[in-house]
Order: sequence, then C-alpha cells, then structure tokens
Amino acid sequence: MPGPVHIAAIDAGSNAIRLTIARAHSALDMETVHSERFPLRLGESVFVRQRFSEELLSSAVQAFRRFRKLMDEYGVARCRAVATSATREARNRSAFIRRVRQKAGIQLEIISGAEESRLGRVAVLASLSHETPPSCILDLGGGSLEISLFRDGIMRQSIQLPAGAVRLLTTLDLGGVIRPRQAEQVRRYVRALLESRLPARPNLSGGTCVACGGNAETLAVLAPGPREHGIPTLQLPILRERAAEILGRNLRARMEAFGVRRDRADVMAVATLTLLTLGRYLGIRSFLVPGVGVREGLLQELAREVFSRRERHRYSPEDRQLLLAVRRFARRLEPDERHAEQVRQLSLALFDQLQPVHHLGSESRVLLEAGALLHDVGHAVNHRGHHRHGEYLVLHGDIPGLEGWRREAIAGLVRYHNRKTAPVSHHGRFGLLNDSRQRIVRRLASLLRIAEALDDSRRQLLTRIRADFRRGTIGLEVAAKGDAREELQDAQKSAELFEKEFHVTLFLRQSRE
Repeated sequence: MPGPVHIAAIDAGSNAIRLTIARAHSALDMETVHSERFPLRLGESVFVRQRFSEELLSSAVQAFRRFRKLMDEYGVARCRAVATSATREARNRSAFIRRVRQKAGIQLEIISGAEESRLGRVAVLASLSHETPPSCILDLGGGSLEISLFRDGIMRQSIQLPAGAVRLLTTLDLGGVIRPRQAEQVRRYVRALLESRLPARPNLSGGTCVACGGNAETLAVLAPGPREHGIPTLQLPILRERAAEILGRNLRARMEAFGVRRDRADVMAVATLTLLTLGRYLGIRSFLVPGVGVREGLLQELAREVFSRRERHRYSPEDRQLLLAVRRFARRLEPDERHAEQVRQLSLALFDQLQPVHHLGSESRVLLEAGALLHDVGHAVNHRGHHRHGEYLVLHGDIPGLEGWRREAIAGLVRYHNRKTAPVSHHGRFGLLNDSRQRIVRRLASLLRIAEALDDSRRQLLTRIRADFRRGTIGLEVAAKGDAREELQDAQKSAELFEKEFHVTLFLRQSRE
C-alpha cells in the first residue's frame, strides 16, 4: 500500500496568487501542511489595459520562485498550477507563462472559465457529504462570477459572468465609499447579466446554496449564521442590514472596522452588492461557505490520480491460466453462469473505481475475479448455508494453479460474499492468514458483497458504475437498463462491511441517463 504523498496546487487568480501543499494518504484523506498567499492583483491592469505591466510580471515571477522553493522543501511529488480570468485576457500572457517556466520551473496552465467553474464544483462537492446535495454553487472571484445550478444532485446548467469583484471595482471605478447611485449601478449591471443568461429565473429558496471565494469567506464572518453540517453560513438578511456600514466606509475605515487586508477591504463592498443582488434574483437567503475553491479542486483531482491506476491491470500468464481453471471448475458445478459473470463484471468495476481508496494491485484483482466466479458454487451442495459449502469446495476442489495462501483467500471471499457471516480472525483457514492478507480478503469481500447484491434479482440490469468521493462519503452512481431500485436497496444493506473497513458512508443511486 503506497505511503503518504505530498501534492501541491497553485491558483494564479485575479486578486492574488495562492499555493497549498497537502499530504495525501488516499483520495479521501488529505491534510494541508502549508498554505501561502501572495497579494498580487493580476487583474488590476488587465481589466483596464489588457496587459500585465513589467513590474507586475517581475513580482509574479518572485512569487512563483518562492513557491518552487517551498515545494522542493516539502518534497512535492505532483503539482498543478493554473491561471484564471486575468491571465486569460492579458495580451502578453504568453510572456507571463514563459517567464514562470524559465525562472521558477513551474508549468503554468491557463484554464477556461468552464474549467475554473468545474474545479470549484469538484472542491465543493468533496467538502459536502452525499446527504447534502447542493441546488446552487456560486464562485465570486476577482475576474468572474460562476454559477452552477443542480437538480436531484446533477448539474443542469453552468454559466460564467464577467462580474468578478476586481473587474467591477476597476471598470466601474468604485474605490472608496460607494454612493447610492454607484450602488444602484452595480445592482443593475449584475442583474442585467443574470437576466441575459438566466431568463427563466430559478427559485432556489428551498435548496442548499454554496458560495466560494475569499469574498464570501470574508462576508460570512460579518454576517454569520448557525453552522450547517459543520460548515459556516453567510446570512443575506444580516448582510443586508450591515450593507450601509460596509458601503459607507472608505478603504482604511473598512480595514480598521472589519479587520481585513487592504486588497480585501477595497472589494468587499462590491462583493456585498453582488451577493445581495444574486440572493434577491434567485430567492436565496443563506449560503454555505465551506472555504474551498480552485486549489482544493486541483488537490482533489491530484490525489485521485496519484492513488488511481492509469494503466490497465496486467495479468501474468499464470493468472490467466488460473482464471481459466476457475471458470472450468465453476461450470462443472452448474451455478447460474450469467449471474456469476455479471457479479464478476460488477466486482471488477467496483475494484477499479474505488482504487483511490483501497490501493490494492493486480494480484488482489485476480483474487476478486476468481471469488466472484466461484461465489455461488456452494449451491451445488445445498442452498442453505451455500457460503460455507462453497468455501469447502474451493479449499478442497481440483483447481490447477490455485496454491498457497491464494486458495485460503479465495475460499474466504466465497464464504463472506453475502451478509450471512462476517470475516473474523478465528474462522478456520481464514484464521491462518496473516493480518495483512486478512485485511486484503476483508476489503475484497466488502466489494464482492456489494457486487453480488447489485444483481441479487438475477436480472443483469446494471451496465456501469461510477464512484464519486466526498467528505467522509463515497457515492456510487449506477446506470441500468431499467428500474434498479430493488438492487440498490439490497446493495445498500450489503455495504456495511465496506463502510466499516474504509470508515466511510456509502450512497448508491441510479443515474438519470
């Protein structure tokens, strides 16, 4: 099992350049070990003159060189660095990318607005459990405003608007105190953009809405509500009450009154107006503010890549011969061959999709495949207690190539493939395995139980499985050729061993495709 890996994400945004270094133990287990923010406003000149100044480029290179040094000190194995709205629009962006690569050794990638929005969604969904599906995810950055709308846990629409806080501040010349006429100008501007992209105005009053970005985090401190699901909230009615004192202060007065940095104090008034306009237009009264964004989305994807196999599992000639022998043995005992094949396919799909969590290799995959093919052979002896009869047949049957601890392991999978009995260390031949091999059998059995339950009806309905990792939870979205509610309910009951083994909660649902 691979050890912890240090990964890093850099977000060159319109208001600042940020680095986060994390130690990843799995796709579900990460801890931040260092985070740093370089207060460089890339969007300040770009949104007016469409170019980075020479002074700004030099400062940006200095920030990236600092980040490179930190990543080397932590031994970062994988890094992804992205640039967003300001860099997308800068005419001299190629020079910026080239300098960062040459001076700091970091490959900076300019991402589209759609990719920026997607990474934000990845971060938010990872911070929520599957019990808290969002209706809306809003990311108010320096250069753009991204809005993603969901229904039944599935994203239905995503839009990007040129309404970031720094962009509005510079293009509308809104420094200092914001007068009522200027405030109305911001409201009209934001509302016009919303009406142009969301003419059929959605009503989100009853849903869970999430706000991302430093602006939302700052305002959640000024207008807090009760935490929901352990996450801070931003209450718009309270923010509306405090709007006058935010808009009526100049830059220095905001810094002193609210204890914020200079670069946050000058945009917080614009952000207040934007969020209040959004709330009124969409029927939102409060936001969850999980404190995540593009960097956290990058880290989530890096962790999944590190702990997933990109290449196909390669079986040795001996492994292939063993699986042939297993098939022959299974056929002699005349089980339901179509059911066994469906369970085999579902087991391998679960194994591959959940690789970022279990970290098991090709040898374990062979064991699972063999266990799936043999899981029901005990019916040849008696339907009652077939799991125990199957274990005995595998332990003593003529299966060429099945030798050593692998025979005990596959027999254990056959015994524990359903909810009749749990793997315990004193059980016969399973008890002869050492701790690490017992753990492998438990983990494989937890996958086999779910796969077997997903075809408990023997209808072979399921066609595909996709795993989705979130905070303390894993979602399995299955595609099927009909109504698979019966199969999903049975699989949910059979997930207890998996949840216990991996310390997560599993959620299953049928896709809407």
